[in-house]
Amino acid sequence: MDLAHEKLKRLQQALLDMGSVAVAFSAGVDSTFLLKTAHDALGERAIAVTASSCSFPRRELQEARQFCRREGIEQIIVESEELKIEGFRQNPPNRCYLCKRELFTKIREIARMRGVAWIAEGSNVDDEGDYRPGLQAVAELGIRSPLREAGLTKAEIRALSEELGLPTWNKPSFACLASRFVYGETISEERLAMVDQAEQLLLNLGFHQVRVRIHGELARIELHPSEFDKLLEASVRQTIVKTLRELGFRYVTMDLQGYRTGSMNEVL
Repeated sequence: MDLAHEKLKRLQQALLDMGSVAVAFSAGVDSTFLLKTAHDALGERAIAVTASSCSFPRRELQEARQFCRREGIEQIIVESEELKIEGFRQNPPNRCYLCKRELFTKIREIARMRGVAWIAEGSNVDDEGDYRPGLQAVAELGIRSPLREAGLTKAEIRALSEELGLPTWNKPSFACLASRFVYGETISEERLAMVDQAEQLLLNLGFHQVRVRIHGELARIELHPSEFDKLLEASVRQTIVKTLRELGFRYVTMDLQGYRTGSMNEVL
């Protein structure tokens, strides 16, 4: 942890040097840690900006609001309707770039109007190992990535978050619901709702790290292998199949590789 604390000091100093910052806040592990650290360093000169859209579950938006209220952090909710972005519905491989560019352009305007010097987002150094077209938009628009700049890994962020007493320290990783679609498969509000409700069912049943990937009429469930046995219990399996078929899926499958980040990128 000594190395993690050294990185934390670098992060705190970088935030102080910024003077003021608008943090893109999704209530995930990384952005919560970044926002808390920024607010501790800068006080009211650190604000949160959270996107509200059909690809962002209501539960995540509610958690974001609750955290900001509890910590006394000013939060601005911005409408970010990705489905209106040209080309987004067709789900091209650079889908995340299109979304991030639109969102950060809006946040940049908010920062300009509020006299905030910098915009920051929560990617960490582990994100550099996956296909992340959104980072191109971050670079083009001059958005800061303080966690990456400080060299912090996901594991270190979780450990430091636990020290700070943050409720997200052991929160499962989350990505926007659009990431559940096969590249080239049309994204619609109705199908986003199908995925959202399917994943919410699994969470309600007590599963932790879940993804429901959508392949046409087929749902591919990704879970941590330690929870495979639970999924295969007769009553649980029957509930999942019945509910997902009611949601509109014709076929319900379990991925034997289990949960992994960016599994849709394996075809690229």
